[in-house]
Amino acid sequence: MAPQGLETRTPPVSRLRLLVRAVALVLAAAALAGVFALYTRPNFLVTLIDQVWGCF
Repeated sequence: MAPQGLETRTPPVSRLRLLVRAVALVLAAAALAGVFALYTRPNFLVTLIDQVWGCF
């Protein structure tokens, strides 16, 4: 137990760092879900590959 007046709180910097990490994790998961969702549309992938192949 901490003495009165000395509370054990998470410092704001580490709380901010945790929030940034959580947001980055959610964004990465959303990006991966979007990519995996595109694999369910073969026509889109064929069009994308044709466009990439057209660059060469």
